[in-house]
Amino acid sequence: MAELKRTLGVWQAAAVSIGAIIGAGIFVLIGVASGLAGPAVILSFILAGLAALFTALCAAELSSFITESGGSYIYTHHAFGRFWGFIVGWVQTADYVIGASAVSIGFAGYLIYFLHIPSTTAALIIIAFVLPLALGVINLRGMREAAGMNSIMVFLKIIALIIFIGIGAWFIGQHGPSGSYVPFFPNGMSGMLHGAAIIFFAFVGFNTVTVIAEEVKDPVRNVPRALLIAFVVCAALYIGVSTVAIGLVDWSVLATSNAPLETALHVATQNPFVLAYVSIAALFATASVVMSSIFGGSRALFAMARQNLLPHPITRISGNGVPYISVIIVSVVMAGIVLVSGGNLATLAQVFNFGTLLTFFFINMSLVKLRWDNPEAVRGFKVPAYPLTPVLGILSCALLLVYLSRYAIIFGVIWIAIGILIFEANLKDFKKKVEAKLKKELHSEKRPEP
Repeated sequence: MAELKRTLGVWQAAAVSIGAIIGAGIFVLIGVASGLAGPAVILSFILAGLAALFTALCAAELSSFITESGGSYIYTHHAFGRFWGFIVGWVQTADYVIGASAVSIGFAGYLIYFLHIPSTTAALIIIAFVLPLALGVINLRGMREAAGMNSIMVFLKIIALIIFIGIGAWFIGQHGPSGSYVPFFPNGMSGMLHGAAIIFFAFVGFNTVTVIAEEVKDPVRNVPRALLIAFVVCAALYIGVSTVAIGLVDWSVLATSNAPLETALHVATQNPFVLAYVSIAALFATASVVMSSIFGGSRALFAMARQNLLPHPITRISGNGVPYISVIIVSVVMAGIVLVSGGNLATLAQVFNFGTLLTFFFINMSLVKLRWDNPEAVRGFKVPAYPLTPVLGILSCALLLVYLSRYAIIFGVIWIAIGILIFEANLKDFKKKVEAKLKKELHSEKRPEP
């Protein structure tokens, strides 16, 4: 069986998850969510964070005793079998690809803003198209090299968010809020929940480290630690950023800005170096999400192919330990989706969230099932307040699904139907190959020796 190389320590692994989490969600979609929720976008972040936290805790336990690559796919495979495992893996791969395509559009928007390029749809699409292809080439050089570059980008964007919170909070403390926290629910509770359904996109990615578990040293110990480190760091930054942003500028202004954090920070400081750094950090943030998504999406494909659920050539590994066929597929499809979507970030985010919520639902369900089926397994981490935690995870995912657009749900159903057709076709092909191999072996056994 094809195997990957263990090259990542706990901090590099945590950086992969942080890289996957902090991106377009906080740098771009905070504006979209503010338009839906108003100042209550702060609660939208908290609610979306809680919904993600329940699943993060369940994923941490699962990763502490299932250390194969594949993340939610491999957990569902162990708990519910090949078919449901494939469905989750199929949706999970789409998540990485669609999410990275959305983030590529966010990257393009910030690059256009930063370089003062004329803001046209064509320029946005061209830049967003090239990004996943370029990062895919870097990924092909090796996991250590790609993860090293990712760690640098993660460090730079964390510093930028800390600067934003620090300067913004100081300004609000000295001069009072320029924006308004009242009315807190201008669009009612419904607006806040719609905002949470959109901003959920900003928390997704923490489980990327579980997908690459086979490339992490001492995964039983390090994968759960890396996952929880990433989640805590990002949640703290998100709540701080949303609270400060609403205090600096009116929510309706944030809703119409292509670079909402830079717009908000401009109220607190006119220092060109600080403003430029935050804009550059937004580029690093979105680029690192695309890089991490290539990690996750390619490894999810690799894991399914290794279980004979997808064509076997996808399991091919290069001399430097990279599943290069799956990396190429994922990078090219990401670029293709940018073209097909026409650069519509909000629509891609909602489609992405459908798959993510479904995937998270099965992570929680898998924990319950495996606790029941295999209670004696040695677990390096155990979910607190079991079974309340996975039950709350299941319920919160169901609640947020209700507030997604019909377009996202229709796309999700169509994507799953396509996956089932591929699963059945590949299963028939695999059975034919096994039968042909058995017949050949049986024929050779019956053949008389000369």
